[in-house]
Amino acid sequence: MKDFVIILGSSSISTPLTPTNLHHHSSKPKKTNSSFHKLSPSKKQQYFSPSIPTVHFHQHPYPLFSSSIRWDPTSRHNSPLKYYAELASKLAEDGRLEDFAMIVETVVASGANVSRFASMLSLEFVSKGVALSVQEGKVKSVVKVLKKVEKLGIAPLKLVNGFGLDSFKKEFQRILGSGDVEEAVDLLEAIRGFQFTIKEVVNPSYIVKACVDKRNPNLAIRYACLLPHAHILFCSIISEFGKKRDLASAVTAYEASKKNLSGPNMYLYRAIIDACGLCGDYMKSRNIYEHLVNQRVTPNIYVFNSLMNVNAHDLGYTLGVYKDMQNLGITADMASYNILLKACCLAHRVDLAHDIYNEVKHLESTGVLKLDVFTYCTIIKVFADARLWQMALKIKEDMLSTGVTLNTVTWSSLISACANAGLVEQAFQLFEEMILTGCEPNSQCCNILLHACVEASQYDRAFRLFHSWTGVQEGYTSNVDSMLSTKQLNNRTALNYITNSHHLSFAKKFSFTPTTATYNILMKACGTDYYRAKALMDEMKSLGLSPNHVSWSILIDKCGGSGNVEGAIQILKTMRVTGIKPDVVAYTTAIKVCVGSKNLKLAFSLFEEMKRYRVQPNLVTYNTLLRARSRYGSLHEVQQCLAIYQDMRKTGYKSNDIYLKELIEEWCEGVIKENNQKQEALSSCKRTDLERPHSLLLEKIAVHLQISTAESPAIDLRGLTKVEARIVVLAVLRMIKENYILGHSVKDDVLIILGVSEGHEDAAKAKSEVQYAVMKLLQNELGLEVILIEPQVKKGRRVELQTPIDADPVLLETVENNSLSSEPLSSTRRPVILQRLKVTRRSLNHWVQRRAYVIRR
Repeated sequence: MKDFVIILGSSSISTPLTPTNLHHHSSKPKKTNSSFHKLSPSKKQQYFSPSIPTVHFHQHPYPLFSSSIRWDPTSRHNSPLKYYAELASKLAEDGRLEDFAMIVETVVASGANVSRFASMLSLEFVSKGVALSVQEGKVKSVVKVLKKVEKLGIAPLKLVNGFGLDSFKKEFQRILGSGDVEEAVDLLEAIRGFQFTIKEVVNPSYIVKACVDKRNPNLAIRYACLLPHAHILFCSIISEFGKKRDLASAVTAYEASKKNLSGPNMYLYRAIIDACGLCGDYMKSRNIYEHLVNQRVTPNIYVFNSLMNVNAHDLGYTLGVYKDMQNLGITADMASYNILLKACCLAHRVDLAHDIYNEVKHLESTGVLKLDVFTYCTIIKVFADARLWQMALKIKEDMLSTGVTLNTVTWSSLISACANAGLVEQAFQLFEEMILTGCEPNSQCCNILLHACVEASQYDRAFRLFHSWTGVQEGYTSNVDSMLSTKQLNNRTALNYITNSHHLSFAKKFSFTPTTATYNILMKACGTDYYRAKALMDEMKSLGLSPNHVSWSILIDKCGGSGNVEGAIQILKTMRVTGIKPDVVAYTTAIKVCVGSKNLKLAFSLFEEMKRYRVQPNLVTYNTLLRARSRYGSLHEVQQCLAIYQDMRKTGYKSNDIYLKELIEEWCEGVIKENNQKQEALSSCKRTDLERPHSLLLEKIAVHLQISTAESPAIDLRGLTKVEARIVVLAVLRMIKENYILGHSVKDDVLIILGVSEGHEDAAKAKSEVQYAVMKLLQNELGLEVILIEPQVKKGRRVELQTPIDADPVLLETVENNSLSSEPLSSTRRPVILQRLKVTRRSLNHWVQRRAYVIRR
């Protein structure tokens, strides 16, 4: 026989002197709806054996029990079990869940029927107790009790009803509202084992958004794994991280989701590829596609469309994906063709776009596809960018003939086509036609029309149009007229037939809200009037619009155009103070202002500032600085420009090397003549090198001019023509001369490497074309002493014979016969021998002293 034992505490218990024997009492306890405190003590006694004390509860939040209760489970009566079920229920109702769990644990440990005991518990009372504890912020305690009860064999799902779940829902929303997402997910994981429906606790999208806002992909993954349809939630997580431009987190979620997949999930593949597109990492999308191919997974049409859309900037790759799709037997839909047209538009392939359009029209005629408005808009934009306005208007006729209604985007593309072609009047006619058809233009459409006026130098017309749209009085527009140049006024006179009433007819039919782009266009229309442009920016701010990088760049240009260079630089500084970091356009505009005012020192300092702030210069920046000088006056100026040239080539830009080469030639020739006249020999030879790229020459000069004064100068002429070799030698000599003027004397000889000798035995006799030109320059034109260094091999060892250029040939032959072995070396053992010239230090010092004396005079 087993005994049912309950261990009771002693702090709040009183034991009666005469306990009542349970077996001598046959009445059942009276069931009430009141709390446990309302149970009659006499009734409580009736269920206790002679050894069971009567329990009196006092006003203590957590009463303890100190006696023991024994129960015979073989008894046919359920009264003791029912009583303790009621006792536990009442304790739970009062929020005393720890005591509730204690009674349950004792009942189970005593061998009672767990299922029968669980069925006797009050779902309503326990749910109320759970709700009460949750509302008091004791969620962790509730979870702990439920886990304990679950281990004892009672499912928590049978103890908590909708009322308790509602309390969980409110508590979790409170936790999420406080920003503690991780704690919320921890609690959800804890109650997930209780078989509670988490969706009923909180909306999944709410948790996902909170995790994404916290940039915590692992937390989002943990939450997704709690739901039965995790793959759907993973797609949402990836998409949300993509919208936040957080590709690393999106990829983390993607990799985690693959572990939970039982098979290919096209929704997941499409979500991660779209995220790659949003984050601008098209290479990652290609890697994902290649991985699918390697796994022999065949993407569907939607995955292919996403892949082509992300890589639309690369027409070749997009067409390759399209061919892969065809080879797999996947039929392209309308979205596929729209993306192909988009790729053609970005690549400016009008011919290919036109072919695709004709193909789609053929498919439409056979009933396979139906062209939508996006197709027409895309092909119109292709023609608009190419300034093929007539073909764009032809597409418009196709739309009308097929019954497709033109939307705002279509009309804007048509207006842009005419505007790009300089057909302002045609653009205005389309704009008026658009309004007459009932299609209301948006701000972008209006900006296209304003931009057309500005590009056509019809500044007055742009301002009048803007003021008529915004409802500004005529008196205000006359102030604009007073600021126009004579040319602008002539343009306005030629357009007298376009009156204010014509513009106002537009204003009556649609509402116009200016944007930042609108004011940027108008600022361009201010000519050199900086104050008018500044007033427009102030007006923009008063309307709640924030000037962007374009706005500040235009203001810098207008200020510099008025001759106020200091003001332009101050605007650049103000731009940074307002929280907008100057971009490459702003810096380039400021550099142009400095170059235009001949303030080259400030221009190059702005370039260095760009590099410090890690703003990458563009092609315009480099060309502006390289063309800043019409001639070079010092070594520092040449070194400065060559450093910019090298940086430009490292970045991948191609420059016009001819201009820079001519300037450096002029500077190098200054070694011989201090004026701008070049020698006839150079001019006649230079024509033979017009077909050669100048990058090698400029790189050679840049490398040689970077040699410090402490190093022994060596000039490498390998791979150069005689004209190029002459320029490099002169550049190094000019550097030596300027360093001498600055106090750095010549400390060593100058070595000139001419090239590799194929037959070194004849090196002293055979003078190459380059060698002859260099020696003629150094000896005849500059009067320097030049020694020919001839490496020779004697019995397995190498010696160098240094011979003056004007040495006796007979003596030279005698020395050679006495020093060289008669047996030639095998071709396989023959070393590489360089032909070199040496300009002596003594002659160089004499030459620089003479040149310095001439300069001082």
